[in-house]
Amino acid sequence: MHELSLLCPEDSVETLSDALQALDALSVSVEDADALTQNEKPLFGEPGMPAPRQAWQRSRVLALFATQDGANEAAQVLVQQDFFADCELLGNTVVPDQDWVRLTQSQFTPVEITPSFWIVPTWHEVPAHAQTIIRLDPGLAFGTGTHPTTRMCLRWLARRTEQGGSLGRVLDYGCGSGILAIGAAKLGASEVDAVDIDAAAIESTELNASANSVSLRAGQSELAQGPYQTVLANILATPLKVLAPLLCAHVAPGGALVLAGILERQAQELMQAYAPYCKLSVADTEDGWILMTATL
Repeated sequence: MHELSLLCPEDSVETLSDALQALDALSVSVEDADALTQNEKPLFGEPGMPAPRQAWQRSRVLALFATQDGANEAAQVLVQQDFFADCELLGNTVVPDQDWVRLTQSQFTPVEITPSFWIVPTWHEVPAHAQTIIRLDPGLAFGTGTHPTTRMCLRWLARRTEQGGSLGRVLDYGCGSGILAIGAAKLGASEVDAVDIDAAAIESTELNASANSVSLRAGQSELAQGPYQTVLANILATPLKVLAPLLCAHVAPGGALVLAGILERQAQELMQAYAPYCKLSVADTEDGWILMTATL
């Protein structure tokens, strides 16, 4: 493979990236051209949210092509475009062949939820001391166990059962990959419903449930009917506030509401939003995120 390297200003990055993709680039990435210098400009955003800008004032755009001819032809087309006036071609270099699948897989290792409860990619051996495992590979839907909000929800489920509590009938609202629903099923829930507005998430949940040999129902939000002993929602603070009456209405008397996707500084506004229905409290915290729970 060959890598085409270009320098461009921030306002040209999107146009240049789109043009490279149209010219059959296998991939396009953007870096700070001043990285590791005194002029480096980090882009900071909220945890788990996009950065406030998509590029740097001086951005280096890297595009991979299958052949040298393909990279050269792309460069020749680009330099003739009006939008390329403030851009610069830095080079066209050979990229050594690598096992890209193995390289990508090496970035994802087993995730410990508790000493006995692990999330393990299918290409990894199961840790010797793991008693409960979820087999889950990175995919399109949110939720692979690497994010603090997912880990905290699973940790709550595991601790609940370890302490002799029952999960009963469980609702996973905004299921993503289905990881929380699968975890609940693995930990002894009597029945599990997983709902999401994204069709890809529903399909991902069904496939992941099958791969983990657990039984659950997945579908759109209308699938959720009646009371549940445990209601899980790992979304974000704003939709959680809007959903307060709906989620609380699904919690059976004496049941548990478990909310995640909330930053530490958002705790008070969530408590206020749910005050008419229940008393939320912080049950766990990790890397600036919190888990909030209530018993109805």
